[in-house]
Amino acid sequence: MTPFLQRLLALFLILMVPSATPMLVMASEHTSLLREARLPGTSAARLAVLAKHPDWQVRKTVAGNRRVPVTVLERLATDPEPQVRISVVTNLSTPDAIYLRLARDADESVRSVVARFEYVPVAALRILAVDDVPRIRLEVARNWNTDVPTLEALARDSDPDISAIALQSLQKRREEAVP
Repeated sequence: MTPFLQRLLALFLILMVPSATPMLVMASEHTSLLREARLPGTSAARLAVLAKHPDWQVRKTVAGNRRVPVTVLERLATDPEPQVRISVVTNLSTPDAIYLRLARDADESVRSVVARFEYVPVAALRILAVDDVPRIRLEVARNWNTDVPTLEALARDSDPDISAIALQSLQKRREEAVP
C-alpha cells in the first residue's frame, strides 16, 4: 500500500471510527521505531536505548543494524526472544566471540541459523558439528565454510544422511582443489 493510500485510510478510520485513532497513533509510533532502529544513520547511543525497548521486534531490528555497537550486540545475544538472537547471528558486524556463544544457545532455531550462516567462524561450526540435534549437524555438513577435518568427522556420523552430505562436501572440495 502506498503512503498516500495509508494516509487516506487513516483519515477515513479517524472520521468513521473515532476509537481507532489511538491504535493508528500506536501503529505509526511502532513503524517509526522500527525505521529508526533499521537506519544506518541512527546514533550508537540511540541504538543502545532502542535495544532495551520492551517490543522484541524493535530489539530484533536493532540487532540487525550493522552499525550497532558490539556491547549492544553482546547484550542482544542474550535476549530472551530467539528472533532477536537470530538477528544478531545474521548481522555481518557480529564478532566471532558472539558466534561462539550463540553456537551453544539453548534454542535449536538459533543454533540452526548459526550452522547455516555463511560468515560464521569455523570454530563455531566445529562446536555445532557435535550438536545433539541431527538437523544442525546436517547443516554444518552443508555449510561451505566448514573445514575439512570437521567434514571428515561428520563423514563418520552415525546418521547416514549427515555422513552422506559430509562425503559430498568433501568430494566437492577435492574437485574444486584440482587445477
